[in-house]
Amino acid sequence: MKLATWNVNSLTARLQHVLDWLIANPVDVLCMQELKLTDDKFPLEVLQSAGYHAAVFGQKTYNGVAILSLTPSRDVAKNIGGFADDHSRVISATVDTPSGPLRVVNGYFVNGQAPGTEKFAYKMSWLNALKDWLREEMAAHPRLVLLGDFNITPEDRDSYDPVGLAETIHHTTEEREHFKALLQLGLVDGFRLFEQPEKSYSWWDYRMLGYQKNRGLRIDHILLSQPLVPLAKGCVIDRVPRKWDKPSDHAPVILELAA
Repeated sequence: MKLATWNVNSLTARLQHVLDWLIANPVDVLCMQELKLTDDKFPLEVLQSAGYHAAVFGQKTYNGVAILSLTPSRDVAKNIGGFADDHSRVISATVDTPSGPLRVVNGYFVNGQAPGTEKFAYKMSWLNALKDWLREEMAAHPRLVLLGDFNITPEDRDSYDPVGLAETIHHTTEEREHFKALLQLGLVDGFRLFEQPEKSYSWWDYRMLGYQKNRGLRIDHILLSQPLVPLAKGCVIDRVPRKWDKPSDHAPVILELAA
């Protein structure tokens, strides 16, 4: 089966892109971030016509996450348990597969703006809460995958300019320590399980010919719990949609698991 994550940067603006991409890439699960619409505006019927069920946690103007799946999901939960948050950032659901239930956690991680700001402090507290909650989730659901826009470059090789951008947002020591803390829970970076081209990124700024010059960051990730690691068959970033007219600034990341 194939799982994908994609920050669509407005589903209203990018719905046709999503439909076209799903035709070319009929993944079993697609986790989307930055829907930027409320649940009642979610194009459920259109996506159902394309063959997908949806678990949705929307928000007007900002944020919003959804899990699309070919088979119905169950046990849907929203946001981080025990962490009060006005933002729609996390949705979790269980998808039944031939090899057993798979817990899917889709997150739109806090951006953080800049170190020293209130938004950065919110990011740190949010990441702390996520780690503690995920520990419990993994105990309850050994087969778990965490997908989404993490807004963190785990290593220098995940940034086009690690020296010039050192200790700026997405590159700070604090953010990277939080990413490592997720790995210390037993999660594994699916992308790094496989040999990858140098300068592999999933996000490029719209400005200053960011995509054309490959001035990008790898901030969209798929992390696997230990029982899933032996099932991983490949993980790629699909840059094709980033070349389309009026694209999202993110590209989809796809992971294949043995069924």
